[in-house]
Parts: sequence; C-alpha cells; structure tokens
Amino acid sequence: MRFRAEWEPQEAVLIAWPHTGTDWAATLDTVQSCYCHIARAIMADERLIVVTPEPDTVRRQLPDAPADRLTIVELPTNDTWTRDYGPLTVEDKYGIPRLLDFTFNAWGMKFPANLDNLVTERLCRLHILDLPLDNHRDMVLEGGSVETDGRGTVMTTYECLLSRNRNAAWHQRFIEQQLRNRLGARQVLWLVHGHVPGDDTDCHIDTLARFLPGNVIVTTWAESDSDEYRDIAGMVKEISTFTDADGQPYRCVQLPAPPVLRDSSGNRLPATYANFLITNHSVLVPTYGCPERDNEAVQILQQLVPQRRVVGIDCRPLIEQHGSLHCATMQIPKL
Repeated sequence: MRFRAEWEPQEAVLIAWPHTGTDWAATLDTVQSCYCHIARAIMADERLIVVTPEPDTVRRQLPDAPADRLTIVELPTNDTWTRDYGPLTVEDKYGIPRLLDFTFNAWGMKFPANLDNLVTERLCRLHILDLPLDNHRDMVLEGGSVETDGRGTVMTTYECLLSRNRNAAWHQRFIEQQLRNRLGARQVLWLVHGHVPGDDTDCHIDTLARFLPGNVIVTTWAESDSDEYRDIAGMVKEISTFTDADGQPYRCVQLPAPPVLRDSSGNRLPATYANFLITNHSVLVPTYGCPERDNEAVQILQQLVPQRRVVGIDCRPLIEQHGSLHCATMQIPKL
C-alpha cells in the first residue's frame, strides 16, 4: 500500500460548486466567478468533476467548457471543501489505485456535514469515480490534514490529528499505526508548531507545509513582527530536521508571507501560498491581491517545479470563508 503524491498522474479534479444553500450565499456572484477561474485552469490540463445541487448554474457559467473536460453531477452538498471530504488515493501492491472514504465531521463538528460526508460514496455508486472504494468510516480524517511525498512519508500536525473532537478515544501511537496501516506510511512526521491565524481546521498541514518532487518541503512564512511569527519559525526549524523514509534530508524552502487580510469584523483571515494545487501540467497558486508577494510565490514555485507551469489565481473570495485553492479541490488518480 502506498499513499500517492499529488503530482502523480491524475484523471480529474473534484470540486463542489458554491450554491445558495451554503455559507457563500451573501457573496455568491463573487465566489462563483472565482470558481470559474479555477475550473478553467483545471480543464486546461484534465477533466473537472463538479458536484452541485444546481447543475444548470454551472452549465450557464461555464458555457464553453469542452464536453470531454467537464462532468457535472447533481448532488446535494453542505459546503465546498472537497479536499476534506473527497477520497484519498492509495496504490495497492499491484500498482492499482484505490479510493479511501474516511468520515468527515466538519473539522470536529463545527458545521453541518451530513451531505458532504456522502459525496465520495455517491460518486462511486454513480460510477463517476470508477475505482475500488474502501470504507474507512470508522476513522475521522480530512484530506487537508495529511501530506505525502509518495514514497512512504506522511506529514501531519499534532493539533489536528490529536484533536479531541475527531477520534477522541485514540492516542498518538494508535493514530500513527492507523496511518501506517491504511495509507501505507513507512514513517509519520508530526509537526508540533505551525498555526495560521483565522484557521478553523485545527492546523491543517496544507496551509503550512507541502511536499514537492526532489525531496523538497515548501512552507508558509510570516513577517517577523506578526503574531504568528514564533510558531511558524518553530515549524520551519522542525522541518529543517526532517528526513525521508530512507533517511535522506528534505530541502526546506520558504514561501513569502502573504498579505494580512481581515474579514468585515477585523478578524485575521488564514491566507497562505502553501495552499496550492498540483495538476498534471500546472501548479495553481492562490494569490491575494498583493502583486509583489503573489509574484514572488509564483516565481519560487516555478523554480522548484520547472516541468510545470505555475499559474496564480486570485482567491480572496475563498479566503473570506477561511479556505483557499487546495482546500476547494481534490485530485482523482489516473488508473
């Protein structure tokens, strides 16, 4: 069993379209426009699967989408964060990908999730996702809480996986054994430090640190005078000591500090450039209306993945609901 890296061949990317029954209702036009940009960038590389209770809205907003690149599935959803309720992908000993369906409880029962928690199973029953599906509903696990290099290492955070509002009766050693058994992890790297203000996921790893090919870990950063500086600096120091499952050191590269964004009440929003999506030929990077820092993040990633084009997409509408580009997407493996 092997947990596949995000940069391995993909068949499609799964997203859920914002609709009137979600928290996006007050800013629906703006966020749907953002989703259109994300959708077109994905369809430039591969097929896009959209789940929505309002399929005509998606067809109307993506009128020129190639028929072979867009699959719209009418399904009810609570929200749009498919990274956390979509399937995780492992590869069996024969090299065949399998989809794993874990329980999603909306980041510790913070929000309704009854519909989102059924999306993966329903897509498989409809043969939209036509791969073997393994039921792991006895464990709460979100896709944004685990990162892999595809070679046996899983990286996660203490704060999220040891949260009492997920798998309350499970201790660290037991959870680590579950990651080894279910994801084929040879080692689990636990981050003690790392917090982005405004994050309501209990420190998802995909807001903090991400693997890239070539034994690279890229991390978010913060200005030296900001409130989260010490914790982010502690995280980077931790990562600088990490080695892969074969004992080889990772190279740690820092992305620029994102601009400080706040909601209408003045609360900090969890902007981070680490929340990028890797597709077959591109890296789609969230940007936040700060050209100097946005461009720097794009340029750093372009140097690290020269074989892919790096594309910035303005995700300020997404960050209003405390998520970003990677949170809103889940890659589906190529058979």
